[in-house]
Amino acid sequence: MVKKILKSYDYTLIIAMVLLILFGLIMIYSASMVSAVQYYGEDSSDFFYKRQFKYILVAGIAFIVVAIFPYKALLSNKILVPMVFGSIMFLSGIFLFGSVYGNAQSWYKIGTASLQPAEFVKLAVIIYLSAIYSKKQSYINEFNRGVVPPLAYLVIVCALVTIQPDFGTAAIIFMIGATVILCSGMNWKNLSKLMLIGLSFLLLLVFIMQLAGKSIFTEKQMARIFVFLDSPFAEEVVQESGYHMSNSLIAIGSGGLKGVGLGQGVQKLGYLTDGHTDFIMAVIAEELGIFGVGFVVVGLSYIVLRGIYTGLKCKDPFGSLLAIGISSMIGIQAFINIGGVSGLIPLTGVPLPFISYGGSSLLQLSIGMGILVNVSMFVKYERVYKPKEEGVPDVPEQKQSTSTFVRPNRNF
Repeated sequence: MVKKILKSYDYTLIIAMVLLILFGLIMIYSASMVSAVQYYGEDSSDFFYKRQFKYILVAGIAFIVVAIFPYKALLSNKILVPMVFGSIMFLSGIFLFGSVYGNAQSWYKIGTASLQPAEFVKLAVIIYLSAIYSKKQSYINEFNRGVVPPLAYLVIVCALVTIQPDFGTAAIIFMIGATVILCSGMNWKNLSKLMLIGLSFLLLLVFIMQLAGKSIFTEKQMARIFVFLDSPFAEEVVQESGYHMSNSLIAIGSGGLKGVGLGQGVQKLGYLTDGHTDFIMAVIAEELGIFGVGFVVVGLSYIVLRGIYTGLKCKDPFGSLLAIGISSMIGIQAFINIGGVSGLIPLTGVPLPFISYGGSSLLQLSIGMGILVNVSMFVKYERVYKPKEEGVPDVPEQKQSTSTFVRPNRNF
């Protein structure tokens, strides 16, 4: 049985993840050499590289443990209840014990390391909503009993992250939650109600803040929006709010087809801030050109699409929603990072999955990938090996209907 389980793992997902992480490690070293010397001395050019390597080892162990751990155990209240209340407590505690970085109080300082709880809340939202809505399948279309109660957790964590303030991460958490809800199996009537209620709350929030003489966005966030609407190269903004965006576009434009060569980039030499974190795609574009960018985009796209495919094939509502939620988390975050760095959307400080420097992001993504790989293993095992063990003859697989997005049907 163990041999059959090992054969059931989706090793293409694992290979794609490992290749992206190793590629990111190389680019982190290239992008951070100057910053490391500037902050930590001449003998510390590999400072961020070494720390990321340690993060990879920890994340690798977490991935293996979670990939072996049966995902259905996450349905237990012994896991769900502590996860929900624990995540709210950690987010609340940040205002008392948290450290400020990048104008946001979003981090716990633990010795020389830092922990960003909002990263793990993304995964908690996916697990909680997937578990609750999978349990409510028999009455998913009863709005007051089946739809509304789980949303309280989503609203609370989004509010706590927003007031740090970290609007970008809060938006990602909200979009992840919305994706799980959209795929939960509830009918379009209830989905429409949720959209109207959400829009009403947003308008009410804007109105209240206007009465209080405040903006829903910080001054820095408004500046980024104006840069997006105008031009980062405008004379009045290029040295202020448009500085990061203009240097990012210069780096991307300098790379061309083949790039200037690994380690030969110019913008990372003090011009492009956070080249090893939020702007690492700009460094990749400058040094490796469209080929480097293409490698990252193809790798991330494969993981996202393969995850969605797993969700479509999974007959278990919980596993299906987990796979869709984790895939959407990776896809949404990748789009926001690449879109912001390239000027397609307003710039937001969001790391590029598996590539950017950072222990919290990498650990959370590795745990998410462990769950995704575990779900895919169960899907293949139940489809290929379990029928043979039970003596069920092979039946040609029927073509799946395209009328629904995931397994939970909408015909209640």
